[in-house]
Amino acid sequence: MTSPATPAFRGGRRAAEARLAAIDPARYGASRNHLDGAVTRLSPYIRHGVLTLAEVREAVFERLRENEAPPPVVQGNLFGDAAGSAGGWSTGQRRAGEKLIAELGWRDYWQRLWRQLGDGIWHDREPLKTGHPAAAYAPELPADLAAASTGLACIDGFATDLMESGWLHNHARMWLAAYMLHWRRVRWQVGARWFLRHLLDGDPASNNLSWQWVASSFSHKPYFFNRANLERFSSGRYCARCPAAGRGGAAAVGGCPFEASYEALQERLFRPQAANAGAGENARAAQAPPAAPPPPSAPQPLRRPLIWVHGEALGPANPALRTHPEAPALFVFDAELIEGRTATTGGEPLAPGRLHFLRECLAELPVTVREGDVASELLAAAAAAGADGIVTSQAVDPRFGVIANRLAAALPLQLLEPEPFVDLPLTGAGTPDLRRFSRYWRRAEPLVWGAP
Repeated sequence: MTSPATPAFRGGRRAAEARLAAIDPARYGASRNHLDGAVTRLSPYIRHGVLTLAEVREAVFERLRENEAPPPVVQGNLFGDAAGSAGGWSTGQRRAGEKLIAELGWRDYWQRLWRQLGDGIWHDREPLKTGHPAAAYAPELPADLAAASTGLACIDGFATDLMESGWLHNHARMWLAAYMLHWRRVRWQVGARWFLRHLLDGDPASNNLSWQWVASSFSHKPYFFNRANLERFSSGRYCARCPAAGRGGAAAVGGCPFEASYEALQERLFRPQAANAGAGENARAAQAPPAAPPPPSAPQPLRRPLIWVHGEALGPANPALRTHPEAPALFVFDAELIEGRTATTGGEPLAPGRLHFLRECLAELPVTVREGDVASELLAAAAAAGADGIVTSQAVDPRFGVIANRLAAALPLQLLEPEPFVDLPLTGAGTPDLRRFSRYWRRAEPLVWGAP
């Protein structure tokens, strides 16, 4: 049974707006790492475009303006303090909102990397720093993890919430991923596929690259944790009822494997040898651009367009719906994606909970819903409607590009870019350095806040 702390998610714009209205940037910044902290739970709606990053950014800014009066004007302010902050924000406002705004930046960062890498996000970005060879990692999900029956209250609780609710707090995701990767030594791709099957916010970019961050194939070192860390940020809710918690640590039979210092766990879990030599080839493969980039937008105006609504734009900010509000619109449940025959989910079928959430989102849109081969269904609908072309919102998933190319070979296709989170180019000259989030954020953060 799902724990009482697990939130229920309802799809659609009304549910998304209710959650958006409840955000508290200051409380988020102070408590976001705690399982009972003031996290927003907006990720499923952002992932599917029910809310855009730009909308959430503006809602955060509006909340900051409401919660703090403008600072008084101070003559002769020499130190750039609260009265003279860049972009018109006081120091208090910036501090209250910077963690939540940075979290939105992470989402934008992951999406930019997905555009750059395509399906290369399924390969190691860098060599592992664990000291273990690739052959040391298992290619299958352990049966006790899949059944949430490891005997560890925390791990089984996380696995149950994942599969029953379709959502996990970010800290729980990190703990569960670290356990799989470092204690059970399972390949990160296995865990990534498991998450994408169930998570309502299952996005291959943020999901896979976060798994790589924990694994150390996209970070300077592997992420791991100990019992003290877990107890602190979970308020002890798992350890208090765990049969392994009082058995003297991993040295005892059935003891808690996390009961140790970080130094002891470092020595136990990792080797000091050189990084996995085989990861270099995967890292180079990950640099390859997507094989099928979307075609350019058609220049001529369309008089009778058909709107293609897809899973990255299920909200009113969809530029195709806004530009052509009277045109017929179609969403097609991708049969191959649902059945797990695409790279988008790593070959895993979508869990029923994910499909139910999408249907609830679609129920609030002026759109017809079908299931099958996406390009074929769209072309058939366009012919039936006498459409002279198809208009849609640009998407990041490489599969979108494959489908878009099929459509463009038969009809004019217009791709409209959604409102960006930050005014930085996506390709070509002036694009930010994406090798680490810190490099991207040095460019993006001043622009997001409106600094000169």
